[in-house]
Amino acid sequence: MDIILIQDVDNLGGKNELVKVRNGYARNFLIPQGLAVEANPSNRKQMEERQKVAKKKEDAMLAQIASVIAKLQEGPVQVGAKTGTSGKIFGSVTSLQISRAIRDQKGYEIDRRKITIGDDVKELGTYKAAIDFGNGKTADVEFEVVAE
Repeated sequence: MDIILIQDVDNLGGKNELVKVRNGYARNFLIPQGLAVEANPSNRKQMEERQKVAKKKEDAMLAQIASVIAKLQEGPVQVGAKTGTSGKIFGSVTSLQISRAIRDQKGYEIDRRKITIGDDVKELGTYKAAIDFGNGKTADVEFEVVAE
């Protein structure tokens, strides 16, 4: 029996996916639990429409991510840090500081957990950080550590 999944089902498939299962499994478990519907022509058409809408949303989101990446790579973000007389900073620069600097200077709110810094930043200078936007989209952003 062909069914269309309404929700993700472990070991079976994802949402809006057409799968073939045994009749009893579909009639006695999946359909009564609200996990699936029968794959009749009407439900298939609805599934195709939902997939088209999801594709449009994903394309719009990817275009927005591309514009954010371009804006972030225009120039380095300046991160202020307290320094000693030798140019070494007290502590190190964290992803939270980079996130706040991007928010203040570029106008984009980026979660600090998506930012990874390659090396420990303990001196003044220019460094790189990687930002993971999901969907396989990552960007390297330069940031410059300056004395406050």
